Amino acid sequence: MLTIRPERPDQPEVAALLEQLDAYLAALYPPEANHILDVQALLAPDVYFQVARRAGRLVGIGAFRRMPGETATAGEPYGEIKRMFVPPAERGQRIAEKLLNSLEDRLRTESYRWALLETGVDQHEAIRLYERCGYGRRGAFAGYPDNGLSAFYAKAL
Repeated sequence: MLTIRPERPDQPEVAALLEQLDAYLAALYPPEANHILDVQALLAPDVYFQVARRAGRLVGIGAFRRMPGETATAGEPYGEIKRMFVPPAERGQRIAEKLLNSLEDRLRTESYRWALLETGVDQHEAIRLYERCGYGRRGAFAGYPDNGLSAFYAKAL
């Protein structure tokens, strides 16, 4: 049975999974194109971090950052989806979809009307996930550069 719940990102096994994600991203993009929240940033009060476990074993992570309104969002506050990752050996079981749905549910509980995210154009599995879950392409936001390496998405909650 899969459980999804908030946990601290500074646990050794979670930090190891974050390092695996960082290595994957570093293999795809130059450092300036990776917009990564490190463990300390994930501990900030404006971040909600959760894990997925099956029989106690870590099988995925995901987070959102609470963001104030800005010009790119017509002043509307939003939750920015961050640090979504399921190890390759665990993929194909809809774990990422369940993590994403859980994050969206939490955003709704906190009265956010929008979830936005930035992902890389070479992360084809992630793009398929987001589009399958109802995210649509949009322009850059949160000061991200529109450098051709990022794809920006939004979903009305």
